[in-house]
Amino acid sequence: MPNSKRNSSDNKNAKGDRIVYSEFGNNATSPATERALPNLPPNQQNLRVQASRKGRKGKTVTIISGFQSNSETLTALLKQLKNQCGAGGTLKDNEIEIQGEHKEKLLEVLTKLGYKAKISGG
Repeated sequence: MPNSKRNSSDNKNAKGDRIVYSEFGNNATSPATERALPNLPPNQQNLRVQASRKGRKGKTVTIISGFQSNSETLTALLKQLKNQCGAGGTLKDNEIEIQGEHKEKLLEVLTKLGYKAKISGG
């Protein structure tokens, strides 16, 4: 009876690990699986500015969402907005979070930069 073990090299990747299942090929971070974000100019982006306290132990943060830009553009904008508000902030999932309630100030700054922004929520 022939040997039932497979010694095929086509089911191993470069590390020598065995691939059990692969839907999109061998490389999980291939350019085909990455989501392409269009880098739209500011006047074509509709932004929402809202204050939130959910999941932050009562601390208020101002969230700006609706960006359609790459991370380099958002990082530069984040730095500029943090300087304008005099507060800390971060970039999470293409949303900018600024510590504190700065809805009106951020709305004013964003409209001066050419973004179409509006206040969302109460």
